[in-house]
Amino acid sequence: MNSSMHEEASVLADSLIRFIEREIVPLEREHHDLLASERTIYGADGRFTEPMIALRRRVRMRSAELGFYNLFAPEELGGGGLGAEAALVIQERLNAACGPARALVQGVVMPSAFTNGLSPVLRHLDPQVLTRYREDLASGDKTMCFGLSEPDAGSDVFAMKTRATKEGDDWVLTGTKQWITNAPYADLAMVFAVTDEAKARERKGGITGFLVDTKAAGFSVPSVIPTMGHLGAEIGIVTLDAVRVPDSHRLGAVGGGLSVALGGVSVGRLSMAGTCVGLARWALEQAIDYAKVRKTFGRPIAEHQAIQFMLAESAMDIYAAKCMARNCAQRIDAGEPATKEVSMTKAFATEMLNRVMDRCIQIHGAMGLTNELRLEAGFRLARTMRIPDGTAEIQRRTIAARLLAGDTVF
Repeated sequence: MNSSMHEEASVLADSLIRFIEREIVPLEREHHDLLASERTIYGADGRFTEPMIALRRRVRMRSAELGFYNLFAPEELGGGGLGAEAALVIQERLNAACGPARALVQGVVMPSAFTNGLSPVLRHLDPQVLTRYREDLASGDKTMCFGLSEPDAGSDVFAMKTRATKEGDDWVLTGTKQWITNAPYADLAMVFAVTDEAKARERKGGITGFLVDTKAAGFSVPSVIPTMGHLGAEIGIVTLDAVRVPDSHRLGAVGGGLSVALGGVSVGRLSMAGTCVGLARWALEQAIDYAKVRKTFGRPIAEHQAIQFMLAESAMDIYAAKCMARNCAQRIDAGEPATKEVSMTKAFATEMLNRVMDRCIQIHGAMGLTNELRLEAGFRLARTMRIPDGTAEIQRRTIAARLLAGDTVF
C-alpha cells in the first residue's frame, strides 16, 4: 500500500472517530429515550419518526461541515476524491471502532456515495441543473435515493419494467422500484428506466437515468420494507405514475444509463468489504476479551482448544479478506481491470463476516444472543450484506464469466 496515502487515510480515520466520540456519543446520551428502542425510532408505519429524521439531518450536516460527509465524492464535484484504498482504511477503522447498530453513525456520518452527498452519478447531470442542487446535497440538507432495482429486476437489470417515453421536452416515467435505500426520506431520486425496448431485450443498452424531484406529481413511496428483526426501515418501494421529468434532468446519454448506474460500483463494493473487515475485527476483539474472563470448569474459556480454534479461524478469515481487499483496491486506484477481483472480494468479505460473527456469538454462549452486547445486531447486519450490491451468487457468476473469457491472471 502507498505509505503516504495510508498515513493520510489513517489520520482522517482518527479524526472521524474523534468526531464521533466528541459529538455523536454525547448526542446519543442526550437523546437516549429516542434511540433506546425502535418503537421510538420508527412510527407505526415503519418510517423514521420526525424527531429521528431531524436528528439524522443534524448529524449529516455537521459531518458535511467538518468535511467527512463527502470524503469519497469526486473532486470535480467538490468532494474529497479519496480512492478505493483510502475508503478501505477509513471504513475498516470506523467499523472496528464503532461496531454495528449505531443509528446516528451507519450511513449518516458517511453515506453510500450512490445514495447521498455528491454522488459520482451526478457527473452525468447537466452542469446548470447540478448547480441548482449541488450545495444542498453537499451540505447534507437534502438527500437522494438510487432507483435501479425492481420487484422482478434485481440482479437482472434488463428485466426492469419501468418505462420512460419522450413527450416534447419532458420524459414521462411509469413503473415501480423496490429495495430503494433512503426512498422514504429522499428529496431527489436517481431513477433508471427503459427508453428503448428493443435494445433492452437484446441486452445492448436502452436504459436511461433521470434525476427526479420526489415531490413531483405521480412520485410516491407507499411503504417501507423492514428487514431482519427491525420495526422500520430506510428501504422503501417507489411508484412512478406518469411522472414528468425535464430532459435537462437526464443522467447521461439516452440509452447509456447502465454505465451511469454502475460507474462507481467497484469502489462501492470495496467500501462494503472494508466495512465487513472492520465489523469482523470489532466482533473478534469482543470475543477475545470475553474468552479471557469467562470461566468454565475452573479456568478461562480462552484456555480451551475449541475456543482457541474459533478465535484463530476468525483471525485467518479477517486477514485473508483484508489482503484481498487491499490488493483489489490497488488495482482500481491504478486504473487496472479488476472486475473478477472486485467480485471475489465482495463475496469473500461478506461471507467472512457471517462466519466471524457466528463464531463470536458462539464463544459468548447465551450472552451472545442478548441485545446488550450488539453481537446479535452484528449477525443480522452480516447476513443482509451478502445480498445488496450484487448477491454472492451473482459475484460467482461474474468471476466464472471472466475466467471463461480468458481473464485468468491473479
